[in-house]
Amino acid sequence: MYSHNEINSDIRFLAKSEIRLKILSELYDCPDNVRGLVKRTAITYSSVSSNVNKLEENNFIRKVRNKYYINPMAKIYFKTLMEFKNSVDIINDFNSIWYKHNLNQLSIDSMRNLTALKDCELIETTPLDIYKTHNTIKEQLIESKNVKAIFPYLHPEYPELIEKILVKGGSIELIVPKSIVQALITPINENLKNESIRNGKLQIHSVKSDLYLYLTICDDKMSLGLFKNDDSFDQNRILISDDNKSCKWAEELFEHVKHRVIK
Repeated sequence: MYSHNEINSDIRFLAKSEIRLKILSELYDCPDNVRGLVKRTAITYSSVSSNVNKLEENNFIRKVRNKYYINPMAKIYFKTLMEFKNSVDIINDFNSIWYKHNLNQLSIDSMRNLTALKDCELIETTPLDIYKTHNTIKEQLIESKNVKAIFPYLHPEYPELIEKILVKGGSIELIVPKSIVQALITPINENLKNESIRNGKLQIHSVKSDLYLYLTICDDKMSLGLFKNDDSFDQNRILISDDNKSCKWAEELFEHVKHRVIK
């Protein structure tokens, strides 16, 4: 059994060398010899050979005939390190949406699984297009048939957009503050609204507590917006994606918020 100190030592041994991580990355799915690794990594023969020897000496890889194979425990270390590295990259790449923003309603799982957002795109307003974020979300809503969303505030266009989704035979599930429910649904055609509620096409979860994130899942697209630490919504930037992992991440966050704020 590995001791805590041994695990820390092993992780440090791998983390401090990009070459070792690159070699493990290449061997993760495809065993190879030194010459093959040199060709695949474009690293000098001496560097590859030296680090392969160190990896073998520390029991991260083993040689079978003429090829090196990564050991099971090394796979766990490597995958964990890569997930951490990718999470750090995502934090750095999208720093403007995380820094000085309220992250309290992001679940532990959503924070742990930030790597699911690696294919997101950061949309930011510009002096020439101050409505860029809203128009991006609006376009997603217009093109969608099935929507789940957390609307922390009321935009004048929301009732019309909701009605258009229902007219198309679509469905929409919302989490909104109780204070905006009537203003949100009153403008919607009464017969359409009532029928949609009866058949489950329109579900509205009203909450008394404050909402500190903006989230939409529109068919196969998602968008995420956050509040600043001063409790004002940051209308200048959102993350969007049509990647399956990002959408699944958003779906899980939606369910988390729904179960946390709806009593």
